[in-house]
Amino acid sequence: MSDFIFSLTITIPIFLIIFFGWFLKKAGIFSTEFTKSADKYIFKAALPLLLFKDIATANIQDVFRLKFVLYCLISTTIMFLGVWFFTSLFMKDKSMVGAFTQASTRGSAAVLGIAFVENIYGNTELAALMIMAAVPLYNIYSVIILTFCSNTCDNTISRIREAFINVLINPIIISIFIGSIFAILKIPIPTIPMKFISCIADTATPIALMVIGAGFEGKQAIAKIKPALTATFIKLIGIPALFFPFTLALGFRDCELVSILVMLGSPTAVTCYIMAKNMGNDYILTSNIVVLATLFSSLSLTLWIFLLKSNGFI
Repeated sequence: MSDFIFSLTITIPIFLIIFFGWFLKKAGIFSTEFTKSADKYIFKAALPLLLFKDIATANIQDVFRLKFVLYCLISTTIMFLGVWFFTSLFMKDKSMVGAFTQASTRGSAAVLGIAFVENIYGNTELAALMIMAAVPLYNIYSVIILTFCSNTCDNTISRIREAFINVLINPIIISIFIGSIFAILKIPIPTIPMKFISCIADTATPIALMVIGAGFEGKQAIAKIKPALTATFIKLIGIPALFFPFTLALGFRDCELVSILVMLGSPTAVTCYIMAKNMGNDYILTSNIVVLATLFSSLSLTLWIFLLKSNGFI
């Protein structure tokens, strides 16, 4: 019961902020022009600084575990490429493939992970290690998939070139790379720059969530409810159920296992909406999935924690 209540304390405020953004748009406080500018601000400034701060300040070297890192890297790769392959194969509306794939695989590990693991174990260093291993790949694969599935380019060679360039210039990927250097080399960040970074980083999640709410269109959302529910099921239930037998067979337990649960089964990241909208993909479908996954994740995460605890794995 305590795990369920904790899940609610994380997910319900997120859902309320999304609703608040919708209310502000309906009340005329948020304009379409504002939400467009906010999208760019989040994508190019706030989110990069948030990820840089989380990674640069992580104490990685003291808890580094090669087996754990390799598992995070390999499972993330299989997860993204597998869902992309089957979505491309079975989804009739090809304009949804990029958004569906990203939202079905990319969880809010950076936002939810540390808080969730800390609540159970009081130690967040393995969660930070998971974030450092998985989140860079989240962004690289997302950029590649969204570029190939974008409606802005038809030529295959152009898509490959564009994907390569987008990976190199993506502000989120750049911030993760720089943050990793700071973490590995243990480069200290002076107090004043750190306060500045923290202030900007703290705006990323609430503004992004309100922008999702402001961009929510009821009629268009209802028209895409079936793929949104399918993606939500894949994200919260399907992927963890597929990977956990291998995870347990490899001997991962306790804090490692909870960190992997967050990586595989956390709700769809708000970043998905920002990247889908900025890279010419179906952001309406993405916003649906973010809302639904956030809403149902309290139940799904609590279910997974209960199953793992009752079987003595955590």
